[in-house]
Amino acid sequence: MSTLQLSSSQKRVLTSLVSLTDDEESVVCGREIAETVDRNPGTVRNRMQSLRSLGLVEGVAGPEGGYKPTEKAYDVLDLERVHDTDPVPVERDGTALDGVTVREIDLSSVNNPELCRAEVVLHGSVRPFEGGDRVTVGPTPASGLRLSGVVDAADIDGNTLMIRVESMTTAAEAAVPRSASD
Repeated sequence: MSTLQLSSSQKRVLTSLVSLTDDEESVVCGREIAETVDRNPGTVRNRMQSLRSLGLVEGVAGPEGGYKPTEKAYDVLDLERVHDTDPVPVERDGTALDGVTVREIDLSSVNNPELCRAEVVLHGSVRPFEGGDRVTVGPTPASGLRLSGVVDAADIDGNTLMIRVESMTTAAEAAVPRSASD
């Protein structure tokens, strides 16, 4: 990870850009970033100028123009490019979301018999999520993990959902019938 320090506003805008970028060639317009971070387009343009001077974004001029993150941006945010990975689907209130996939799942409080929480980092906007939404993520490519629960909070800066986990299953568990005594 890079030692470059970003302001919270710079990090928020850069995280949004990275989350909205589909591949190495796509560009994201400033207006779309502004909507995601709940700022006006002028503020986003100002942040992009400073991020461009740091070598974290490239500007693409023209009617189809916008911004795209550099490799250095992924390094500073300690993220992998999503095109190098298989997508992990996300459902909100039973509906699959297009353009949203899981980057990372971190479980916390797994030793607590009353409560298990997960921090789910997304690629795509967390803006549509609010506390109380029922979500399911997965299956993951390697283990077939599916995690379901209720959103406690959505962290726009980190593009993260804090979820109160209600159930976790893997493909192996789903394939094995449970006995009546379970």
